[in-house]
Amino acid sequence: MKFTLSEFTLFVLPTRTRFPFRYGIASMTDVPQVFVRAQVLSDGRRQAGLAAEGLPPKWFTKNPSTTFEQDLPEMLAAIRHATTVAAAVARQPVTFFDLWRELDRQQTAWAAARGMAPLLAHHGVSLVERAVLDALCRALGEPLHRLLRRDILALDLGSIYPELAATAVGESLPREPLGACAVRHTIGLGDPLTAADVTPEERVDDGLPQDLESSIRAYGLRYFKIKLTGKGDVDLPRLERIVALLDREAGADWLVTLDGNENFRDFETFRAYWEAALAWPALRPLWPRVLVVEQPVHRDRALIDEVGPALRVWADRPRLIVDESDGAVGDVPRALALGYAGASHKNCKGIVKGLANAAVLHDRRRAGGDVVLTGEDLANLGPVALLHDLAMMALLGVTHVERNGHHYYRGLSMFPKEWQDAALAAHGDLYRRHEQGFPALQVVAGRLDLGTVNAAPFGVSPAFDPSVFERLD
Repeated sequence: MKFTLSEFTLFVLPTRTRFPFRYGIASMTDVPQVFVRAQVLSDGRRQAGLAAEGLPPKWFTKNPSTTFEQDLPEMLAAIRHATTVAAAVARQPVTFFDLWRELDRQQTAWAAARGMAPLLAHHGVSLVERAVLDALCRALGEPLHRLLRRDILALDLGSIYPELAATAVGESLPREPLGACAVRHTIGLGDPLTAADVTPEERVDDGLPQDLESSIRAYGLRYFKIKLTGKGDVDLPRLERIVALLDREAGADWLVTLDGNENFRDFETFRAYWEAALAWPALRPLWPRVLVVEQPVHRDRALIDEVGPALRVWADRPRLIVDESDGAVGDVPRALALGYAGASHKNCKGIVKGLANAAVLHDRRRAGGDVVLTGEDLANLGPVALLHDLAMMALLGVTHVERNGHHYYRGLSMFPKEWQDAALAAHGDLYRRHEQGFPALQVVAGRLDLGTVNAAPFGVSPAFDPSVFERLD
């Protein structure tokens, strides 16, 4: 299928979290939600597509010397450049894969000349991918997983990674997308563990749980992602409290992932931290329940040559995956060669790259490798970004996914009533009307039902109009 692109338009909705989300070196409160609308022309028909993303502080780049006000123009520059390039590339009819390949090439070169981090640069590419895919799925009246099975997008995985030359994208995916997924609840660095940890000044009385204990009781959670500071005197006593709470509230089968948040300068430092943690008596019940440790070493040093020898001599290391270090094509195979056990998928890191990475990991597993693809969150907020992300997780076969947008935001209350009503009407398995009137994510027994997500064009049934928000000119 070939198409052209006529224009892209950007809109913004300012949002504020219910309470601060502390991760790494940042604390997230005020977040602009950016909407990218594409206009696709194919067979004489015009179809709009929409993508969305919050722009959080200090994730796409982790430079402590700059402010969010300094970082935000770079985030927007990456998006604007990607939309400008995409519109120029698709002035003449192109396939989706040809558009992505040329856009990725030009965005990579532009970012390198500018000194921009690959993770940030390719966020612009990912928003173009999602907006165009949303339009193509709507134009064809089919969900994304069917377009992939039918090879409508003409993806050539072998041109990304030669080892995939004989691999069709559908071979590495489940026959059908998953009908449900478990929610892996984020325990942020500043999140209260019990109601007693919340001071009167910090308390949020908005009808949703705030502390970990209340969240487990409200949602039936069994999977968790625990953020680490990298400081043993801070983390280990907190982990002890968390383990005791999970044993008490989350049943017998709870599992966790640990997020190193890039807080360690090298693997020698992380190994010393890990071995001190293993020696902490009260944490012995934790270690058999740890599925992976995510991105312990800073992205600037996580894929350097010295990592390989450091991991080879650490035979009993935990299962390690990269997240922020997966900024460009080639990073995941590089990570596997060094000794990592896999990577995360986030839509903000790219759709085509994510599919190619999933295929690489699938082939390594088929050859006997103990590797994993996880699903991580960027405080995704419905009714667009979250549903696009869930649609990808379902077709990739990711059984439990970090989800925190519903925890740090008050449902869809920040959107116009028309958007709220449309989301409830179209996705009644995913959202419920909260007692206070706003749509809230419907987490039942720790799981999300993905039936309407899988049936929708790209996860999202309503054709939302972002022009109700401020235009970014």
